[in-house]
Amino acid sequence: MAEEPINLVSLLSSENRDFLVRNNGDQVKIKDLAGKNVGLYFSASWCPPCRGFTPILSDVYNQLSSSKGDFEVVFVSSDNEEDAFDGYFSKMPWLAVPFSDHETNKHLGELFEVTGIPNLVIIDASGKISTSEGVKLVRKFGVEAYPFTLERINQLEEEKKRQQTLKTLLCSDSRDYVLSNDGTEIRISELEGQIVGLYFAVTSYGRCVEFSKKLMEVYHHIKEGGEKFEVVVIPLDDDEEGFKQGFASMPWFSLPFEDQACETLVEYFELRNIPRLVILGQDGKTLMDDATDLIDGHGAQAYPFTPDKLAELAEIEKAKLESQTLESLLVTEGKDFVLDKSGSQVPVSSLVGKHVLLYFSAHWCPPCRHFTPELIEAYQETKAKAKVEEALEVIFISSDRDQSSYDEYYSSMPWLALPFGDERKAFLSKTFKVSGIPCLVAIGPNGKTITTEARQLVQKHGAEAFPFTADHIKQVEEQLDEAAKTWPKQMKHKLHEHELKLIQSPHGYICDGCSKAGHTWSYKCRECDFDLHPKCALKKDEPVEDNGHGKAMEGYICEGDVCRKI
Repeated sequence: MAEEPINLVSLLSSENRDFLVRNNGDQVKIKDLAGKNVGLYFSASWCPPCRGFTPILSDVYNQLSSSKGDFEVVFVSSDNEEDAFDGYFSKMPWLAVPFSDHETNKHLGELFEVTGIPNLVIIDASGKISTSEGVKLVRKFGVEAYPFTLERINQLEEEKKRQQTLKTLLCSDSRDYVLSNDGTEIRISELEGQIVGLYFAVTSYGRCVEFSKKLMEVYHHIKEGGEKFEVVVIPLDDDEEGFKQGFASMPWFSLPFEDQACETLVEYFELRNIPRLVILGQDGKTLMDDATDLIDGHGAQAYPFTPDKLAELAEIEKAKLESQTLESLLVTEGKDFVLDKSGSQVPVSSLVGKHVLLYFSAHWCPPCRHFTPELIEAYQETKAKAKVEEALEVIFISSDRDQSSYDEYYSSMPWLALPFGDERKAFLSKTFKVSGIPCLVAIGPNGKTITTEARQLVQKHGAEAFPFTADHIKQVEEQLDEAAKTWPKQMKHKLHEHELKLIQSPHGYICDGCSKAGHTWSYKCRECDFDLHPKCALKKDEPVEDNGHGKAMEGYICEGDVCRKI
């Protein structure tokens, strides 16, 4: 969006229309919005979150209409049928772009880059955009968010932090209690003066189930020590019976299922993932935004979650990293080996002094299956180099669901592996905070971690990434930038009919020549979104593979010596 003030008349009108409509059919001239703060409300009847938010926005709108008089909302519909539009709009007290004006609705969505609904864009009286996060602000602050300026929101954030107590977070107008798992109402006032963890969870979700087990161990340990510590579940389940079954085994308290405070707290703490454990101090102020990693890593030692305790744990973590060895990572009681391709046991001690890559992957994971051939190529090229033949090894750490999938996937790999279902996998995943696969962790010859982002480096530099140190990668990138100075700035290539220009591509791309991920530099046609990796673009007198045994690759049509995207 440009920074120039928005002209609402030109924005909201069309060739034969200079008005908006109310749900009773009345027409309101767009020019009458001059001098008002206007919210463009992108919504649809088929969207459950929209239907949940519309009553909240209606309440705010009605309050502002009676007290301010300078706020208006315009409904921009994504409905496909007029009856659905009419039924939904009938519940709204504001204006709308007529359903028949599909072009204006579509144009507004594209102009404001609306990728999801509900979405509320606030335009101030001078025509400047106050915020594109109106939904979030209305949910979080209600009518107090008006006039939705950055200054007002910052002021509210500071006020809310200063005024935050256990009661302001957990109480509502109709409820001053939490529930135990037998349905007993516990007054929130009874929890005041304690350290309280707000546990955002879906009780049946796998990661929440696992964390709940760990949290219960910690909870019992702390309580047995006589400490004042409580946990309150903020349930995010869709199914009440499922929530009840999960909560039945928990020793702490919960907000009622589907209580409005749950959604308010999700917005207030800007929840992005679960499980999440927010720690409140004895005064009700936030001590930690998320203690899940701390609980996972240190258990009850993390209590009471104060800055001094965190500093103490940071020192412990630092000492642990400094003392890390390959054997401390891979040797447990009864397990001091990995497997080679024949199934024979390879002692971990024989790998000491080598560069070792821990490859977290699985057959069921498409990005893993795509990356594995790239890693094999880089591995074999690195192993073939003089002086490093015995200096590098990879260990496959499987997340496969059964032995047959593990066997099939591992059969394509030329390196070592942990046995299927090995308990060391959980320890390593936790140690390196593996939250997604594929993940490649580089361990140096001294047993210390070089990087947990070796996958990205292999995709970016291939075998040249070895040995993955920051100094080496910096040198590789400097050499690449120097080489790029000698490449042609633009070129014609037989794979594409338009001229390709050499550009930097910091966010990566998929090469349309070899179908592999590319980074840093690309020969690109912006008009067609066509990319060639410099290695592919600068090849001389080599036949172009068609990726399909004589057939064009899916998404292309080949005519003569040019393959075009279709």
